[in-house]
Amino acid sequence: MNERKDMFEQLKRFYSLWKESNSMYEEWAKENGLSSNSVLILYSLYEEGEECTQKTISQKWSIPKQTVNTILKDFTEKGYIELYASCGDKRSKLLKLTQSGRMFAAKVIEALHEKELFVIEKMGVENVKKMNDDTEMFINLFRNGGKNENN
Repeated sequence: MNERKDMFEQLKRFYSLWKESNSMYEEWAKENGLSSNSVLILYSLYEEGEECTQKTISQKWSIPKQTVNTILKDFTEKGYIELYASCGDKRSKLLKLTQSGRMFAAKVIEALHEKELFVIEKMGVENVKKMNDDTEMFINLFRNGGKNENN
């Protein structure tokens, strides 16, 4: 009985940490004049170069297409991105940061990376690797949903 109580306590702690982690990134984004979804989209545009589409961003970050579209319209109006037709699929628009968009994205993403790398340095790479490995195991087990692994 004690073990089950401990499991529920750890589950509550997990929920709390998950919420706090999301909230922390949302607060950081807000302090930088953005939403957390805007930061994720900016991250994709900055890191992935010119092969980004609205669909790939939506799928990568699990952000609804309409939300991605709204943020991309805002970035377009601000002159941060331009859209152009894909050579392979004319229906699909590729996204590209403009020069001012690249400068803006670099400022935001590099500031975020600086903060995150500070944390990793203080925690130690091995602790972060373990945290990531444990999170990956939780995700895989959750997806399995308690089904027999032999099925």
